[in-house]
Amino acid sequence: MPLTATLPRRRHLSSLSPHGFHRVVYYEWGDPGNDRVVVCVHGLGRNGRDFDVLGEALAPTHRVLAVDMPGRGDSEWLADPNDYTFPTYLTVLSALIARSGAETVGWVGTSMGGLLGIVLAAMPRSPVARLVVNDVGPTIEATALERIAAYFGMDPTFATYAEVDAYLRAISAPFGKLTEEQWAHVTHSNVRQRADGSWGMGYDPGIAVPFRAAPAPPDLWPLWDAIRCPTLLLRGAQSDLLSAATAAEMAARGPKPAVAEFAGVGHAPMLLSPGQIEPILRFLRA
Repeated sequence: MPLTATLPRRRHLSSLSPHGFHRVVYYEWGDPGNDRVVVCVHGLGRNGRDFDVLGEALAPTHRVLAVDMPGRGDSEWLADPNDYTFPTYLTVLSALIARSGAETVGWVGTSMGGLLGIVLAAMPRSPVARLVVNDVGPTIEATALERIAAYFGMDPTFATYAEVDAYLRAISAPFGKLTEEQWAHVTHSNVRQRADGSWGMGYDPGIAVPFRAAPAPPDLWPLWDAIRCPTLLLRGAQSDLLSAATAAEMAARGPKPAVAEFAGVGHAPMLLSPGQIEPILRFLRA
């Protein structure tokens, strides 16, 4: 049984990195002529299909665009792995917003996607009009970075789909309790079968090169303080990446967001269940 009733439309655009143009795939829900646009950006090693449920839920009122960032999902791998950095990603996202034709957009960003949203929303004359930040903030906990570094970009190979499914469930345990249908979606959308029949992750292992060189982002508190648009902060109550103290400070500074916390979830809420999606729907439809 599919996780959603309908599949998104698959689109693409060409974006520029320091070593040339590359193809970027994104997914679209809702009326293509709707100028109420929401851009959804995934976490470090995930892809745009993480937003299948949210995209379908928002489709009656918004046009939703969820991107496979370079090197992930169906988007092209970059020629030089050192280009997997925020300047390249911000170029992609600026191109996507321009492609949408919207003057302003809503934003839903999980982890890395949330950091990118913070950067864009803080810019003068930003097109980001409403911002949802999912389980990330200006301070990243070192324990989470160490946990992610233990597996990210290792490029393991598995003989069977069952083996890669078990592996992905193990490293994704902080997502919390998911149904079998949700776990099947998490795995199916993020693995690829190779030419020899084996299985591996659905991303370029090279995306980890800049992360390993500098895993901790710079001080983002000045950017957070510069945000003026309405903002919603989501947090997994057991998150090891966004601490309760950092979330409380975020709520008291900058855009002073409303905060929704989900029990039994670590990093990061996957936005696959009604309980996690409903606060976003209310916020973006306000």
